[in-house]
Amino acid sequence: MSHPGSIKGGFMLLEHIKELLPQLRSNATQAEESASVPKANVELLRSVGFFKALQPKAYGGLELNISDYAECVMTLAEGCASTAWACSLLANHSHGLGLFSKEAQDDVWGADPATLVSSSVAPMGKYQEADGGIRLSGKFGWSSGCDHAQWAVVGYMGVNEIGQPGPCYALIPRSDYTIMEDWDSAALSGTGSKTLVADDIFVPAHRCESLLGLNVGMSKGFGVHPGKIFLLPYSPVFSLGFAAVAAGIARRTLAVFKEKTSNRVRAYTAARVAESAAACMRLAESTCEVTAAIELLRKDWREMDSGCDAGKKPDPEQVLNWRVHQAYSVKMSIAAVDRLFAAAGGGAWFRSNELQRLFRDIHICGNHAQTDFDIASLTYGKHLMGLATSKEDY
Repeated sequence: MSHPGSIKGGFMLLEHIKELLPQLRSNATQAEESASVPKANVELLRSVGFFKALQPKAYGGLELNISDYAECVMTLAEGCASTAWACSLLANHSHGLGLFSKEAQDDVWGADPATLVSSSVAPMGKYQEADGGIRLSGKFGWSSGCDHAQWAVVGYMGVNEIGQPGPCYALIPRSDYTIMEDWDSAALSGTGSKTLVADDIFVPAHRCESLLGLNVGMSKGFGVHPGKIFLLPYSPVFSLGFAAVAAGIARRTLAVFKEKTSNRVRAYTAARVAESAAACMRLAESTCEVTAAIELLRKDWREMDSGCDAGKKPDPEQVLNWRVHQAYSVKMSIAAVDRLFAAAGGGAWFRSNELQRLFRDIHICGNHAQTDFDIASLTYGKHLMGLATSKEDY
């Protein structure tokens, strides 16, 4: 069951986002040309409370349940996939930050609860132990939405709570890093996923966490907030937007393909394409595939909410299932879009045609480490066979 307040808040947010879709679509070309989410889009989402979705109530957040929030992300992707990708990450980070120490949360939100945090979580940084914290240097790529963030969470290979080497995260202010203007991608071009550069900066211990700690309830901030969404591990919440964005792109592709095909005639025969068996069959199969992809995600979102409502942390098998389901849903969404794009005609490649952007954007959704089905299925398959996994499997 969902909390009554969450249902109301989630429904209202979803309706507000639907109202923004025409403006977001209108700004999509600007996002691609500027290689960054337009400031106007960020302000539109801020005005309807999107960035508060997973923020702790102690800082003015909504603490929506996962199902309500994920539906908003999926719908947002129907307007502009780049905006949905980058801004869902900016919003997702409120959940992760809610698991950091109270002191770290106050550093970010104490003076301004509207402050946003971007990330680059691959453990690429180099660190040295220092009195009261660490000294950190490195180049941290793929920081989506970083132009609109005042803080960043960056990764390094440190030591976790049980004394083992493993991925760790440092929370650093904008004054401690520079942003390289290096984002030049053929897909999700408007995410502004640029590289952050830090050079021998000091990060106090209260702003450092391990991935293990954030995932198993051993982080400094676990239990700080009574909101039940903070029982969920960091990783499945961090990654849920990737599959939701892909599903939103696929759902939008169904609508655009139907609209454009209904008015299309073949160049040499003047036959109406909408009346061809192939077009109808492709649309039918892709519609079924997109429905299956979305329902697989919704099943897991409901499972996350159910566990939260029961006050239970998920077990490792549930988390493993969520990971492979996210990746498989993306795989299905890509297949559905490919089937339609192959039958959309040469005009689909015109830059003025929305279909070519949807095609490009959904393919990069499947290239993220979290949505790579080869990796996710290998890990899941070994689990099903009762075999041990190694770091090479991730």
